Amino acid sequence: MNADLQEDPETYAIIGAAMEVHRVLGNGFLEGVYQDALEIEFKQRNIPFRREQSVPVLYKTFTLGTPYRADFVCYGAIIVELKAVKSLTEVESTQVIHYLKATDLERALLINFATPRLDYKRFIQSKNHLRASASSAVDLQEVGKA
Repeated sequence: MNADLQEDPETYAIIGAAMEVHRVLGNGFLEGVYQDALEIEFKQRNIPFRREQSVPVLYKTFTLGTPYRADFVCYGAIIVELKAVKSLTEVESTQVIHYLKATDLERALLINFATPRLDYKRFIQSKNHLRASASSAVDLQEVGKA
């Protein structure tokens, strides 16, 4: 575990729940199966969450009629987006970045269950900067360069 996650016990708890789901189910299911299992795991671990959270999208000063739907918002502050794809790409990362911008929340997790080992990326948004801060599949030195 890296230092970023040690300093963020809420994110660490969410990743631990996802690891347990992956350990029990393995890879190969559709995303909805992992979403159902993760909901159960969140309840068992007392991780507060809202599932299929509607995320309003703003255009200038207007709220658009088509909101995003985040898979989960945990602790009222962390977007958790699940995938079951061969590998995470910039498309999935961009989706999560847009969620952060639209909600003005500061943290998000992108979790992929389709790989033999759980794959995740953690995103941090501050007032002036948005970055991926940790990933299970990327060398952390490379993340720091992005």
